[in-house]
Amino acid sequence: MTTEIKLPFDKEYISSFSKEMGEPAWFTELRIEALEKAETLPLPRPDKTKIDKWNFTQFDKHIVKSDDFASLNELPEEVRALVDIEAGDQNLYIQRNNRPSILSVSKELQDKGVIFVDIFTAVREHGELLQKYYMKDAVKPDENKLTSLHAALLNGGVFLYVPKNVEISSPIQAVFIHDEEEANLFNHVLVVAEDNSSVTYVENYISTVDSSNGVFNIVTEVVANTNARVQYGAVDTLAKGTTAYVNRRGIAGRDAQIQWALGLMNDGNTISENVTNLMGDGSVGDTKTVVVGRGEQIQNFTTKVVHFGKHSQGYILKHGVMKDKASSIFNGIGKIEHGASKSDAQQESRVLMLSDGARGDANPILLIDEDDVTAGHAASVGRVDPVQLYYLMSRGISQTEAERLIIHGFLAPVVNELPIEGVKKQLREVIERKVN
Repeated sequence: MTTEIKLPFDKEYISSFSKEMGEPAWFTELRIEALEKAETLPLPRPDKTKIDKWNFTQFDKHIVKSDDFASLNELPEEVRALVDIEAGDQNLYIQRNNRPSILSVSKELQDKGVIFVDIFTAVREHGELLQKYYMKDAVKPDENKLTSLHAALLNGGVFLYVPKNVEISSPIQAVFIHDEEEANLFNHVLVVAEDNSSVTYVENYISTVDSSNGVFNIVTEVVANTNARVQYGAVDTLAKGTTAYVNRRGIAGRDAQIQWALGLMNDGNTISENVTNLMGDGSVGDTKTVVVGRGEQIQNFTTKVVHFGKHSQGYILKHGVMKDKASSIFNGIGKIEHGASKSDAQQESRVLMLSDGARGDANPILLIDEDDVTAGHAASVGRVDPVQLYYLMSRGISQTEAERLIIHGFLAPVVNELPIEGVKKQLREVIERKVN
């Protein structure tokens, strides 16, 4: 299959679907304009990965009509492990394929003006606020074929809005469940933190089917305004056979911070782009990513921090483990624009190879257009350190167990950053399953 054949849905379908969902005119128009642009826009071009034969467009079902979960106790076992079933006043959103299923928002947050709703409710009930940020600055519909298709075919997602001066101490969690093989997801997550606010948001994409031919087109926009702080954690575990385009971007204002902790554990072919634009003076972007590839999957991960503001700080840490015949490209880009004096761009990419047929490329890139800055990078691709292995085995630990301990220690800097214990435990279990 190629992505160059005609799109599966037309203007009439998009108009009808938008009307059925009760969307305002501006949103319908945005969908239709994006669909028209998708016909002629090119695919994105991830470095060293050819995706022109990947299936991003050919599928029959835009919406899968899943049943609701009546309660958290009805969730699949692997999903229940991610959430606190006993917690009474938690902030949690559960989406089943394309259907919003469970939403819980504490009265405390509601009283503070926090908005946490599914994306369709946001369009209908908070349209003016959503329109201010939705696909405006972080990700735009006309960037490439996949962003335009995303805007046209949006069929899931969540909107989180934190007003000025509101600090949320407990994590807010979203779980996107994929349990139908024919389900396809064009999911949009929009997180807005106004001046002097703070929030921790954690999401899971989890397949409970073993395999699927599903198309996943996922876009996240994070906006951290002046002196705001956003911690964003994610664990993606989509099934074998899926094709995933994951685009997570952030915009940080003056003295704002965006921190990413990403566990990218899909079993299908994936291209992932994570960009943080440090627009304001004193802004900080910190990205930690962990990846495990297995089987014959092909993956491309691009992490980029762009400095526009003075005294801005950007950090990239990527650790990957490749086994079997998996192939992954790790691109790390630190860019300091002219005028962003006193900025600091640092990055580190490390890849462990567990099999002779596996391949991992770590490509650190620094693009510096300003003199008075600090920048540095480090990259390595190699086998398990024989010195570490010898040290552990000399203390009576078997080679298999020693390798297991080294791998978990290698990935720990990202795993430990996830703020929800159930999610952290899940990521450890996924890593254990994939590397053994």
